[in-house]
Amino acid sequence: MQRIKSVYILSGVLVLAAGLWLYGQSLPKASLPVLTTSAGQSPDVTTVNIILEEAGIGYDYCDVPTPEILADGVGLGDRESEPGFHAEVHTDLSKFRKGTPYKTVIMAIGASLKGMGASGLTVEAEEARLKKVIDYCQANKIFIIAVHIGGESKRGAPGSDNERMIEAVAPRSNLLIVTRDGNKDGRFSKIASQKNIPLVEVNYALEIVDLLKKVFE
Repeated sequence: MQRIKSVYILSGVLVLAAGLWLYGQSLPKASLPVLTTSAGQSPDVTTVNIILEEAGIGYDYCDVPTPEILADGVGLGDRESEPGFHAEVHTDLSKFRKGTPYKTVIMAIGASLKGMGASGLTVEAEEARLKKVIDYCQANKIFIIAVHIGGESKRGAPGSDNERMIEAVAPRSNLLIVTRDGNKDGRFSKIASQKNIPLVEVNYALEIVDLLKKVFE
């Protein structure tokens, strides 16, 4: 895997040497501790978790966090997984004690009716849950990274489940990371431009490993 070594500037586009393209702004920085979650309950969040592990970044994971769970901070209030609810703690507790407030939330965007059904959610309920979570993050200055790595398979016609998850999260994020094949129609580019959000495009999901190392350094 190539590493990000340098940056070139071409017409307002930062070209990161590992084949990553950053549009419009400098690469923002995020802080630990971090919570990962899904926006739409697709398996793509598993890929995000693997990326963090490859980057050597500790994290907590919850598939359906609420503002109350976020407020409990690192350790997720010692909640345990059960049917329809998954919680994992991989944060380095020697650096961040249980209860330490999260500084960043990473949301993997992608709709799965099967996944939502397993969590007892409808599309409408997931949208409402995401709004509450994002409202909490913004009120508490928690940095939101929206990640769309499902490519064309996690896109759809206007009003489709996948597009509704994008609309719920992407315009309210602080950093957008997407694969190029998921942005062929320029939707994420348009959102980033309209909302003044840094957007990074990657060819492959695993290129995000080095990207996140830079974001969290």
